[in-house]
Amino acid sequence: MRAKIAVSLLAACALAGCGTAASSRPPAPKALTAADVRAPDPGGEVGSASSEFSSAAELAVWSRLSDTQGDPDRLAKLDVNGTAKGALYLEPTTSTWFDAFRGPFVYQELAGDIVLHTRLKVEGRKGGTPRRKFSLGGAMLRVPQSNDKPNWISVTTGTGDKAEGVELKETVDGASKPKEVRVGAGWTELILARTGAVVSALYKEEGGTWKVGQRWLRPDLPKVLEWGVTGYTDWDGYGALKKDAAKANATRTIKGRPDLRMTVDYVRFLRPATPETDLMKAPDDVLIKLLKPAGA
Repeated sequence: MRAKIAVSLLAACALAGCGTAASSRPPAPKALTAADVRAPDPGGEVGSASSEFSSAAELAVWSRLSDTQGDPDRLAKLDVNGTAKGALYLEPTTSTWFDAFRGPFVYQELAGDIVLHTRLKVEGRKGGTPRRKFSLGGAMLRVPQSNDKPNWISVTTGTGDKAEGVELKETVDGASKPKEVRVGAGWTELILARTGAVVSALYKEEGGTWKVGQRWLRPDLPKVLEWGVTGYTDWDGYGALKKDAAKANATRTIKGRPDLRMTVDYVRFLRPATPETDLMKAPDDVLIKLLKPAGA
């Protein structure tokens, strides 16, 4: 009888999950909410790299890829507080960023987790929406000296393959994977950020709300990256050069019909308070609060 009682008690205990086995189970991780994160910090050394573009002297802290890499200069015009008051103005010639093709890039080298926040407007040279395919401008991060194995990520706005919108593009070892999202013309705010192993792109139409465009898992990126803005236009102007990136990158002048001008209100760099969690799985509202500057 005692043996039967003991067996019954053991069985009941097993079903109830009592004993050392139950107590050793770790508690389920708490789901991350917007209340658990805070907006990025605009101050410090990273913040000092920001530009409001109120003075032409601010251009001196920015590098041009054509200067640092010896590429052909594909900018017909680049100035600060000149063509557009209180703004950076960029007007590219026929150019592109795709696969191993390199276009204009104005950047600073920064280390660690970064939020790049910019407000800009992309138009055709005579106003309105750019008429040439893949006439886009926006934010970009790039692995330094990655010509042989191009690695970069961009979030841009303008005219893509089909219509005006935002293009989100990751390039790994010279292979680009773009995604297009339809948005209206006009001023657009963009965020490109690195938080640990995750790179994220956010966008907001004028008068709209912030949206998460894309997330990429990139633990391979080095600590120091090139962060800045790009503008390029007129992919069809490349003609036969579309098949030869190396030759295209070395060609001084590509005759086409460029149709893009970009006005950048500001570029602000902030430091995110990156949480120890998987941001690839975090809800959109959590990611937006983590990356969106206070008041933006």
